[in-house]
Amino acid sequence: MKKVNNFIQRKSLIYKTNVEYGDYTINHIQGCSHGCKYPCYAYMMKKRFGKIKTYEDWIKPAIVENTLELLDMEIPKFKDKITTLHLCFTTDPFMYGYDEIKALSLAVIRKLNDAGIKCSILTKGLLPIELKEYSKDNEYGITLVSLNEDYRKRIEPGAAPYKQRLSSLRALHDAGFKTWVSIEPYPTPNIIEQNLDDILEAISFTDKIIFGRTNYSKEITAFKKHKEFYNEQAEIVIKFCRERNISFHIKDGTVKP
Repeated sequence: MKKVNNFIQRKSLIYKTNVEYGDYTINHIQGCSHGCKYPCYAYMMKKRFGKIKTYEDWIKPAIVENTLELLDMEIPKFKDKITTLHLCFTTDPFMYGYDEIKALSLAVIRKLNDAGIKCSILTKGLLPIELKEYSKDNEYGITLVSLNEDYRKRIEPGAAPYKQRLSSLRALHDAGFKTWVSIEPYPTPNIIEQNLDDILEAISFTDKIIFGRTNYSKEITAFKKHKEFYNEQAEIVIKFCRERNISFHIKDGTVKP
């Protein structure tokens, strides 16, 4: 198991997010050990505003050590406003191999559920099977942009292997929870040749699929037909979901005229 060596304090935790499919959110960890090599918006913003200096700083997660105390103060203020609280948009609640982060995230979800707040979870790590004992209103998701492990090792070197990620999601689906998959940021064929249908078939058991392009990347725009490519891939997702009665959301800016 990996160990967290950095701890920080914050003055607040729960906030309203501007993410298009989000409501309220928290980020009780700073940084992300998955070390994704594609342009990460969270990393870019933290670096831009001086929260971290380097990629090496970013991949060493720092726990917000007063997380539970802040929740005790903020839950009474926000609980009547929150439809769904998302974990997380600028970090990962279940970083692969970090038991301390897993334990804190489970404690956070338990505290929120005890206050009647529904949680939506998204990870590139493994969803703990302990979550099956939590509120049945919770929704659990993984990010999955490929099934190719060589690509995963190159582009998401610290994240969980794809098969394990899928298995952890399937276990919660089979336990009766609503599950979802974020296929974002999806790469163009000049980065990896793959068939989107294979990914869709692998996640066909899930209840919702979110699809989005890769942004902020010169490699993507170097692919001359990237607009047509993303329009075609979005149509594949929409057709697949409609045929199987799966909910879907195509991220803003993915489809262009």
